[in-house]
Amino acid sequence: MKKFSIQLLAVLFVFSILQGSAIAAEKYGKPDKVTKWVFQPCFDSSDAGWGSGLVPWIKAVEEATEGTVKIKLEPAGAITSGSEAFGATAAGMIDGYAGWASVYGGDMPEGMLAFGMAMGVKTHNDAWEAMWGNPKYRIGDIIQKAANDRNLQWVGWTSQGPNAAFSKVPIRKMADFKGLKMRAGGPQALFHKAMGGAPVSMGGGDIYTAIKLGTIDGTYWDTGGIDDMAFQEVIKYAIMPGWCQVQHQETYINLDKWKALNQWQRDRINGIFKSTYFETSKLHLDGVEEALEILKKAGGEVIQLPEDEVAKIRAKAIAEVWPQIAAKSKGSAEGVALWKKYLEDIGDLKK
Repeated sequence: MKKFSIQLLAVLFVFSILQGSAIAAEKYGKPDKVTKWVFQPCFDSSDAGWGSGLVPWIKAVEEATEGTVKIKLEPAGAITSGSEAFGATAAGMIDGYAGWASVYGGDMPEGMLAFGMAMGVKTHNDAWEAMWGNPKYRIGDIIQKAANDRNLQWVGWTSQGPNAAFSKVPIRKMADFKGLKMRAGGPQALFHKAMGGAPVSMGGGDIYTAIKLGTIDGTYWDTGGIDDMAFQEVIKYAIMPGWCQVQHQETYINLDKWKALNQWQRDRINGIFKSTYFETSKLHLDGVEEALEILKKAGGEVIQLPEDEVAKIRAKAIAEVWPQIAAKSKGSAEGVALWKKYLEDIGDLKK
């Protein structure tokens, strides 16, 4: 028995040496093989997040990895439903996903921290500083951990500009939200309810018809994407600055697929996270004025809420909506505290 144990230890020792040699021999750099991924976001090509968010990111990934990572992009419903795409990516059914608030916080509450806080920061530059740029905050680390815990890697982010209310009736002060039936999901719904409205949950493809038939009074949507959805045909008012001035979209990869890449490929993809954030955020921002002009040409009106009303809405959102997000998980609570600290430090929130 003793002899057998010694022989077993010898075999394991030799195996560990060989394994260590193989790892050491792995060359850092461009691999010989091509990795092919299939992505399906929770939206289709009609959404602004397709052409101004995900497509530029995919192009950047393929260029950065020198063609060793190829990504096929499919619309929602091609493999699974849009609402199931996040979970399908975690399970490895599809390789990558893009969407909002990690399915509006239902599958990953910490995603709300990346989506954008109600009446939070005013620019995508400030959002970047709090999320990744300033080591004092690094809210992104909280979200990345939550993603990893769900077998995902967070690899892309883009600001879609202001997410505003678009309605058939005018909203000129906070009290005008009361009783309005608006399509709103996750953080939007929390905000709309806090304002006294009645949030209604429905898929993006059903919004146009619901507004036209009078089932709902309007919707919350990224401002630069309202013409993509032809909302100017059924709504009359755009209420600015919006409940979230810099709404964001996130992109995730199945963690097992991410780990299957070599270190060079992972480094190259991580290397374009920041550059694509600012590139795609600008693309979205450029589309905001164009979309609002299309609305005005269709007979609509852009309502700029008075500063005193914005201040009241903001105070109510921070007092009532933010605590609800913080209550959803330990990571969410830590993230909300950091968002508050950041706003205080830049002078946008009184201590």
